[in-house]
Amino acid sequence: MPYRPPVSDIRFCLDHVIGASRLAETDLFAEATPDTVEAILAEVAKLSEETLAPLQVPGDAGCRLIDGRVVTPEGYREGYAAIAEGGWLGLNAEEEHGGMGLPLTLQTAMNEMFASACLSLSLCPLLSQGSIEALSAHASPELQERYLSKLVSGEWTGTMNLTEGQAGSDVGALKTKATPQGDGTYLIEGQKIYISWGDHDLTENIVHLVLARLPDAPPGSKGISLFLVPKFLEDGAENAVKTVSIEHKMGLHGSPTCVLAYEGSTGWLVGEENKGLACMFTMMNNARLGVGVEGLGTAEAATQHALAYALDRVQGKALAPAGHAGTGSIMDHPDVRRMLMEMKAYTEVTRAICYDCALSLDMARAAPEGERAMWAARGAFLTPLAKSFGTDAGMHVAELGVQVHGGMGFVEETGAAQFYRDVRVTAIYEGTNGIHAADLVGRKLSMDGGATARAILDAAGEEVAAAQAAGLDAVATGLAMAHEAAAKATVWMLEQNDMSERLAGSSPYLTLMSHLHGGALLSKGARAAKAAGEDNPYNTARIAVAAFHAGQIAPLAEGFAHAATAGSAPLYALTPEQFAL
Repeated sequence: MPYRPPVSDIRFCLDHVIGASRLAETDLFAEATPDTVEAILAEVAKLSEETLAPLQVPGDAGCRLIDGRVVTPEGYREGYAAIAEGGWLGLNAEEEHGGMGLPLTLQTAMNEMFASACLSLSLCPLLSQGSIEALSAHASPELQERYLSKLVSGEWTGTMNLTEGQAGSDVGALKTKATPQGDGTYLIEGQKIYISWGDHDLTENIVHLVLARLPDAPPGSKGISLFLVPKFLEDGAENAVKTVSIEHKMGLHGSPTCVLAYEGSTGWLVGEENKGLACMFTMMNNARLGVGVEGLGTAEAATQHALAYALDRVQGKALAPAGHAGTGSIMDHPDVRRMLMEMKAYTEVTRAICYDCALSLDMARAAPEGERAMWAARGAFLTPLAKSFGTDAGMHVAELGVQVHGGMGFVEETGAAQFYRDVRVTAIYEGTNGIHAADLVGRKLSMDGGATARAILDAAGEEVAAAQAAGLDAVATGLAMAHEAAAKATVWMLEQNDMSERLAGSSPYLTLMSHLHGGALLSKGARAAKAAGEDNPYNTARIAVAAFHAGQIAPLAEGFAHAATAGSAPLYALTPEQFAL
């Protein structure tokens, strides 16, 4: 069941859902013309389908640690080399460092196809993309000159080193030390865990970005600095970075997750002393959208996989309604249709949210000066939606894919289970989804007095009216229900002075806003499809998916709104002892 890159869906989302053509109208992204976009999508699709997708199943055999070195699955070196040789690590990187200088929106479309084709391998270039952004924003000119061109070319790869055994989500508790040596270098000592692609055999060098404390640093997160620590030094000598072990995981076996020991390693300061967390957040924000796209990529691949199986599997008597030609397969059963429609709707909603987030971040750089703050706030608000809803959707769609396969989904031979195992960690990556929900209601909702949230609500309300005017009554009805629920929940959230009350409903609120905004984007696409002509099967499919979402998913918003505004009392109704009763 091969992966087929959904280039038509990607182009439709870019052109008709989020309006990405506006990027080419800016000075910064003037080269992102329709012809350029089309050519890049075609090349990335070819690479993903022909070179990366065949590595998905073999990569599940996993990595091995041999004599302190990680050995990746067969074919991974060639797959990564094809990505690097195509220049794809530098798609969004600045031209002065060897990049193409193209929009993050286009990179997001590329990352979706890479993730669909082979999620484990796609994590490696994703981490390098974040490293490139962090160093471009914060490193000294000397460090940029020495390291950026190698990262952009893909000759070297980058990693992100935050987590320690006692410091998971509480990064401020980390203990890794950095001691100045008086010559501009620092001695790094400590141990980091859960370092994705912390060691491998794909490239000749690995650039680690490591959070550590200076001797006189203040406690907590205010005393963290960021350091660049290469695996090999400029003279070719191996740095004192030891791969202690690799984790035995539920999934993503082709992506090595390492325990790294820094045993007097040589490093260089990135940015200012004690400002490392802010520097690392540049990389983390890039990765948060990227991780949401991992969920999207998995959802697309799992949907294709389940559809192919459903069309091939014959089981039971056809129960399709009158007037619908049967296929003779389980596609004729209503509940199988429900699952496949749900998978498709969640995938399209997730794509719209992730691409819209990327567009907002691009416009925050490229729009006229007076508009940039608005776009930046919008991008910040949409980032937790893209990350958390995107990964939740990836898990949900992959789980439905197993169910469509029935008993065959629970055995490894069909490949359906691998999607579910692989995507599960994305809800934990780059801050758990609960942390991002807390960030949404605690910071993003209030950062401008709720103006960005209200703008998203207003746009959804306008879309309800536009759908009605276009004759898409079913779409308008469901979207109106979601809009009313989200508006009430947002007012309630903004009225709460006790942050614990907001936090108690943060996850359902994030899901609620995702269904609203994603539903509004699907409605916009449905209007474009209707205007283009309903005699085209592709256009009618866009309308049908939007109507399904509005009729069967968007109305769930009322329940999410109720949960979002229930307050903290129901969560603390039991004592710790009562949980065991």
